[in-house]
Amino acid sequence: MLSKLLTLGARKNHLASLAPYLARYKTRLLVGSLMVVLTNLAAVTIPWVLRNAIDHLRVEISSDLLVKYSLLIVFISGVEGFFRYLMRHILIGVSRNIEYDLRNNLFRHLQSLSQSFYDRNHTGDLMSKATNDLSAVRMFLGPGIMYSINTFFTGTFVIVILVNINAYLAIISLAPLLAVSYIVKYFGYQIHERFKKIQEQFSEITTLVQENISGIRVVKSYNQERAFIRRFRMANDDYIQKNLSLVKIGGIFSPLLTFLLSLSTLALLWYGGNQVINESITLGDFVAFMAYLAMLTWPTIALGLVVNIFERGSASMGRINAIFATKSDIHVNNPTTPKRLWGNIEVKNLTFSYNGNTILKNISFQAKRGTTTAIVGNTGSGKSTLTNLLCRLYPVASETIFIDGLDINNIPLKTLRKIIGYVPQETFLFSETIAQNIAFGNHSSSKNIIKKVAEISNIWPEIQEFPKKLETFVGERGVTLSGGQKQRIAISRALLVAPKIIILDDALANVDTHTEDIILNRLTRELSERTTILISHRISTVRMADQILVLENGKIVERGNHNELLTLNGYYADLYQKQLLREELEL
Repeated sequence: MLSKLLTLGARKNHLASLAPYLARYKTRLLVGSLMVVLTNLAAVTIPWVLRNAIDHLRVEISSDLLVKYSLLIVFISGVEGFFRYLMRHILIGVSRNIEYDLRNNLFRHLQSLSQSFYDRNHTGDLMSKATNDLSAVRMFLGPGIMYSINTFFTGTFVIVILVNINAYLAIISLAPLLAVSYIVKYFGYQIHERFKKIQEQFSEITTLVQENISGIRVVKSYNQERAFIRRFRMANDDYIQKNLSLVKIGGIFSPLLTFLLSLSTLALLWYGGNQVINESITLGDFVAFMAYLAMLTWPTIALGLVVNIFERGSASMGRINAIFATKSDIHVNNPTTPKRLWGNIEVKNLTFSYNGNTILKNISFQAKRGTTTAIVGNTGSGKSTLTNLLCRLYPVASETIFIDGLDINNIPLKTLRKIIGYVPQETFLFSETIAQNIAFGNHSSSKNIIKKVAEISNIWPEIQEFPKKLETFVGERGVTLSGGQKQRIAISRALLVAPKIIILDDALANVDTHTEDIILNRLTRELSERTTILISHRISTVRMADQILVLENGKIVERGNHNELLTLNGYYADLYQKQLLREELEL
């Protein structure tokens, strides 16, 4: 029992987080609620007019009276329709506005979260929450609230009038509806739990489809289309079964409410009919009573719909709240906004662990402005992790990384990342034109600036060969370009923002050695006043660096320039000899 109460409280808390959004539109909600009241006042007037018409016509049958009452009913119906339109227009409109605000806030919050959040969560799951779950919340905010208010006032007005006509008859007619509260409580819990499982399964399907489409070339290369179709069919079958379990509950819930209402009608016919025969009530009272009881049909059905919408919205809002509850693990301790940063880097005893695994151990080095620091090492030695920490994509321990003598934790993220040009190991291009991808860091860049950085990365000649040149669309993730072309566009993108620090994480891996030499020579001139961090597996890429750090198992095991490291006859010298041998064999 206690666990059920706690579960109910948690469900209410999920929707309670919408209170600030509702407060923002409180005036319109009040006006919309007023329209609901006026709509119901007009609606409950019609049976009362019908009651008077029947009783009046029993005494005096007249065509004038018939026309009079008919026109009055038509007029009241028109007034009711007008207020009902305003009710729907205002309340549903508010739900759309709140959906707009909620969607923007969700996306803004997602942008504020650190890289570790995206390491833990699937893209498909996040897409499902940003679309399917938000739609369920909007249904609660729109039809859910509107039907709730409408059901409340319709039920209140009708019950008050029924008691006013004949209290005893009202009690007998409404007695079967006393079971509604228990039914709503039971079915509400079942709907909430089953819809939550449906949304979780939908997230799994979305993730599966997203991964399949993103990796379609790998899927086709390994002839795994049938395997993915089979996986999708199994996930989809599970989704169908979970939906059917919810449909079964809904299939019982609504008819059960209608059955209780039918019992009320049966009680009215039996007892009310005898009352008319005994002349305890008039025929007009009986007809009005029947009409008012019929008016409870929709609120009773709507009650089932409202519970369904409420529980769906609560389950979905709970999933969305889980994202809002997640805070970035990257914080600026004592914000210090320097007038200008030059890009001098100092790392002191840096140790970093992720998911319990120590990746970097006691890393210390300096990289001064105008110099190039290269990092080499085996796969998994921590090279990319080190560059991620320099960009503060992951939390950094205090007093371990300094920029111009300032603790990186005290530099605002926007200020820090503004001076860094980063080319990650996995090149990502957006589904836009080449020009838009290069100018990603500064959308107002002129064509001349775009051309200049494209020339430095040696991609400009190939851009000129495309039919639309800079306006060529690259497709999703740059699918229409080669790996080397994507890397060079990414280098151009990093150079365009004129960074004080530029980080190239294996950014020339897909470029041939001749093109690599051209790019490196141009970069040497361009980056003479900047701090360069260069990661590569090729000795030809790093040999001109001012200092080279050799990482192994997260530790710096060797350091020095190219000639100094060769004399050590260690990892670097061994790597150099192997690459020389490979080049000779290729010749």
